[in-house]
Amino acid sequence: MATHLITGAGSGIGAAVAQRLLDRGDDLWLLARDAGRAAELRERFPGAQTLVGNLTDPGKLAWAFGHQTLPLELDSVLHIAGVVELGPVADTPVKVWNETLAVNLVAPAELTRLLLPQLRQAQGHVVFVNSGAGLAAHADWGSYAASKFGLRALADSLRQEEHAAGVRVTTVYPGRTATAMQLKVHQQEGKVFDAERWIAPDSVATAVLTALDLPRDAELSEITVRPGR
Repeated sequence: MATHLITGAGSGIGAAVAQRLLDRGDDLWLLARDAGRAAELRERFPGAQTLVGNLTDPGKLAWAFGHQTLPLELDSVLHIAGVVELGPVADTPVKVWNETLAVNLVAPAELTRLLLPQLRQAQGHVVFVNSGAGLAAHADWGSYAASKFGLRALADSLRQEEHAAGVRVTTVYPGRTATAMQLKVHQQEGKVFDAERWIAPDSVATAVLTALDLPRDAELSEITVRPGR
């Protein structure tokens, strides 16, 4: 039985991963933005424990964790939470840049830093659920793609730094996935959302679990998942 900390467990890929791990009997710690959200997550995932910390304000995560009980060891930290706001660079205000970079890049970096002692103790695994936008940037995706390119660099650096400590690092690059975020993207693009066209969240969860369950003699450093239809 392994212990995992998950961000973004409230919906989409994060919820699919959390349910799969819970179903097989693993211990879950779920990050919530506030106490109300934490209560909702505990009700949805019976037996899970929660930590409260707002990813939009990474500078306060250390303070928040200092007032809560943390797990002693972590077999994995799964960074799945994310935000997106489309728009050309010419029309993207600083507020959008700051929030996107905070949630998608700075918070994962800070959360990882704070939990590295527990990860090292367990020779654990850090998984960053990135995006196809972390491999190629397109028009109107500037702030989101920049955050995801940065997340890729964070993962690559962390992998080299923590290899000697036995900590594995995997980046997963899903293509368009049938989530609430994708619905928002379609609305911003002025397109009709058809969930059947895109990857099911559970399929991305399968990729994440494959990386976690790989024998210790190997490491899946990167996984690209694309729509199969």
